[in-house]
Amino acid sequence: MKTIVSAAALVAASLFAIPASAANLVLYTSQPNEDAQATVDGFMAANPDIKVDWVRDGTPKIMAKLQAEIQAGNPVADILLIADVVTLERLKEDGKLLAYKSPEAAQYDAALYDADGYYYSTKLITTGIMYNTSAAMKPASWKDLTKPEAKGLVTMPSPLASGAALIHAQTLAAVPGLGWDFYKSLAENGAIAAGGNGAVLKSVASGEKAYGMVVDYLPIREKAKGAPVEFVFPSEGVSAVTEPVGILASTKNADAAKKFVDYLLSEKGQEGFLKLGYIPARNGMKLPEGFPARDTIKVLPIKAAEALKNTDQDLKTFSGIYGSN
Repeated sequence: MKTIVSAAALVAASLFAIPASAANLVLYTSQPNEDAQATVDGFMAANPDIKVDWVRDGTPKIMAKLQAEIQAGNPVADILLIADVVTLERLKEDGKLLAYKSPEAAQYDAALYDADGYYYSTKLITTGIMYNTSAAMKPASWKDLTKPEAKGLVTMPSPLASGAALIHAQTLAAVPGLGWDFYKSLAENGAIAAGGNGAVLKSVASGEKAYGMVVDYLPIREKAKGAPVEFVFPSEGVSAVTEPVGILASTKNADAAKKFVDYLLSEKGQEGFLKLGYIPARNGMKLPEGFPARDTIKVLPIKAAEALKNTDQDLKTFSGIYGSN
């Protein structure tokens, strides 16, 4: 009972701290909890008249929640900040996003935002290989994970739980010499796929598994904290998601939502992502410590429209190899 009372008191105190005229926004995001809170805190510090509540889950689950709300005629979210442009492209095609031409877009490469203003990339998140420093093999390529030295020691997030993992699978599936045969070889070598990127990080950092496919910032950030892990940008290249932000067409707080988009794209907002260990999408920004020079990172191409069209079949293909985890 004390816990409940204390929590209620904290909520009440936070409400009284917000001006009575404050606008309210609801953010749906796939960012890790701590990062989501830091992002929202940064925005509210710069915009004290706007209160932001947020809900976090993997992109597939967030989208399932949103789609159920839309079908019920009561979408809760005002803003989405989720893994990939493919998902937001689908919402754009369905007429569920609000177009907004942010003045901050002038500081971004045109390829990083929708020309009509429906969504904007906020960062560059690549997927590569992490390994425990006690591992016998130091991988340098994706195919190294299919070697006997890695048998039964590889883990990866499932595209059913992670938007970044889906984009990663679709990207590698289109690479000559890799393709779905690569994923079949991994499975034959005892690799497992389940959950999200956080689970992969814990598994490899603890030594339960030696190798993992994972988004870059997690192991790089944990290594800086002393974890026994290393991250590799494989020689064939890496997939990337850009965690775009978009405004729901159903929002009742469009002006506040536009301020949120502008903040994320601004130099101050991008500095916030940099401090969290992400590669900022905005031109002229530094890279986080632990990353190689930006021009040395080989990002593999993916065609958003084609990936969107193939999503259902690609999920079936992956599940046929690894099961529905």
